[in-house]
Amino acid sequence: MFDKEEFGQRILKLRKEHHATQSDLAQLLETKKSHISEMEHGKGTISLEKFARLCEHYKVSADYLLGLTDDPKL
Repeated sequence: MFDKEEFGQRILKLRKEHHATQSDLAQLLETKKSHISEMEHGKGTISLEKFARLCEHYKVSADYLLGLTDDPKL
């Protein structure tokens, strides 16, 4: 089952592993830094289009970000 907090924690982990700021990720997703913060704190989500862009950028599976698997590989 989808959990916004786990989704946010995984985004935060990936962002930090890639040494990116919230502003960097906001620019990639064409959104505001505050929206990235909301997602990372489990209070927000993104559109399917931006979700796909996020998966492609970090080269992780959608199932990983959704919390359906712990394996980030595509």
